[in-house]
Amino acid sequence: MPITQTSRRLSSISIALVMLAPISAQAVLPAPILEALTKAELAPADISIMVIPIGQKDSSRLPPIVQVVTLDEASTDKASTDKDGSVEASTDKNSTGNDSTLTSTQKTSTKNQQLIAQQDINEQERQLNSYTDDPYTHLSLDPFDDTISNDKLIHDTDGSSNAETPTLPAPSSSPHRQPLLTHQADIARTPASTMKLIPSFIALDTLGADFVWHTRVYHTGLIVGNRLQGDLIIQGSGDPKMTHERLRQLLYQVTKAGIRHVDGDIIVDSTIFANVTKDPAAFDNAPLRPYNASPDGFLINFNTVGIRSYLVDNNSAKLTYKPTLANYQLPSSIGTRQAACAQASSSLAPDWQADKLVLNASLPVSCAEHVFYVAYPDAKDFGARVVASKWQQLGNTLDGRVIAQDMPYQAISRRHKSYANAVSPLPIASYPSLNLTQQIYDINHFSNNVMTEQVALSLGAYSSGNAQKNTSTVNSLYYYGAPKMTDYPQALARIDDWWRTHLSTPPPYLTNGSGLCRECTLSAANLGELLSYAYTHPSFDAYVSSLGVAGVSGTISSHSQRFPESAAIGRAWIKTGTLNNVTSMAGYVKGLSGQDYAVVGIINTEQALNAYRARPVLDALLDWSAQR
Repeated sequence: MPITQTSRRLSSISIALVMLAPISAQAVLPAPILEALTKAELAPADISIMVIPIGQKDSSRLPPIVQVVTLDEASTDKASTDKDGSVEASTDKNSTGNDSTLTSTQKTSTKNQQLIAQQDINEQERQLNSYTDDPYTHLSLDPFDDTISNDKLIHDTDGSSNAETPTLPAPSSSPHRQPLLTHQADIARTPASTMKLIPSFIALDTLGADFVWHTRVYHTGLIVGNRLQGDLIIQGSGDPKMTHERLRQLLYQVTKAGIRHVDGDIIVDSTIFANVTKDPAAFDNAPLRPYNASPDGFLINFNTVGIRSYLVDNNSAKLTYKPTLANYQLPSSIGTRQAACAQASSSLAPDWQADKLVLNASLPVSCAEHVFYVAYPDAKDFGARVVASKWQQLGNTLDGRVIAQDMPYQAISRRHKSYANAVSPLPIASYPSLNLTQQIYDINHFSNNVMTEQVALSLGAYSSGNAQKNTSTVNSLYYYGAPKMTDYPQALARIDDWWRTHLSTPPPYLTNGSGLCRECTLSAANLGELLSYAYTHPSFDAYVSSLGVAGVSGTISSHSQRFPESAAIGRAWIKTGTLNNVTSMAGYVKGLSGQDYAVVGIINTEQALNAYRARPVLDALLDWSAQR
């Protein structure tokens, strides 16, 4: 879709800078980048670039360079290094603490280099491609595994030159270092998912790398034996990754506390985030796509169901679902047809009706065993149905209903009105989330939109001094010391305040945290300054490790397929972004000279952009930067 008039606007500062800048600053680019622009049928005016030296040469803060080798080469290297003890075999954990997607025993590392077998990358690509729902947007979800403690993820998806570099004055985003290359860096452009770099870093700075969300469970009434004569209250915390299996673990804690039957209702309180529900069809008329899911104070499994197909014969297939939904009909079988396996909207044509899922297309035989991820239209209803289903699966019972609401607990149950208002002083269960470092790994590595929005909103709820203090009701932690209720205006104001306090470029214009917006704008100078600031931060390791490695992992893994000889392969840590008229990237590059760089490239056009054609322009920029 075309860029809106709002997203094309330039701030008065940007206009002045562009008008005063030398003509060469807007026209002269290194030959490889100009050549790539020409091949993509793009003009220099379509791209903004910022490449800034950061840190001290030969004293890098970036992770070890990743060298991709064959399995035989990795085995030989491992045998030789084990023999002399100069290299230690790496664990199968990445720096975030998650299970690594690249799990070969042939992976070894030193202080400056890490070896990864090409076969491991091929397997990662196979997994990513087999679960692809959209080529440019990515979603992380739990695998189909019944182990209650399982948190391992399956993630679903968004040449050199001697040309002279123009000598340009340093922009405000890097007052102490001369940029290696800057081109239209102050123009406000639509960033797509590179915008995720902003809330993810601000969260690291303000909340801390080890920050966790605590989802707590309270009750009213009395516990007699294993029976609660009252209501059970789940207080949502805004946890970005409360998957269905983690929800099961939370409810299992309630069971271990002695409650197996609830006479009243189960109340899901998602008050922490107010007025955040959005129309899932508003952005691109694709309400079934998981990347369009709304944030919620008690977001369950990204508001998404995984539908797995098993081919029975050429005429029928079996279907299973994770998670299942209570009191909702899900078809267990489907007919087949001869067709190419595509995304859910065309392969199954799902329709979420009031009490059942209707599939309006038979399954393409070529899908065989396949998983489709389909977003549910109502986060509140979805959460209530999944809670009810998980409660039943644990062998527990409930007389009342599961009720999801946007307000603190009220005595909805009339059967126990005499004592329903008295909330237990302490929670009977308190379930911590994965820490922020682990959460932003998913956000930036796999470009998870709704997780980013959860983190951005949390900035408004968990900022210092934002604990809710209801002095009229202090008999329970449910009311006293709870996180402050927030909404998007408050969260975005918090981001704006942080920017004005810590950085010097004009703040970017955000309407959400994920970049899934066409009116959001920022400049290459914005991202360049943020990346430079982050490089010296104590939590930099968590930040840079959340980015994909060029040609190896994350949304930049296919860089090596487009540019097999790129010098950036294994030595660039990058976040990408793509919309219909936007192709962008931002991150870090370790130059061949030993110098580290912050690199930003943003392409915007007036018409729909062929991302497959435009991405090589940014590949050329990445390679050029790595060769410095």
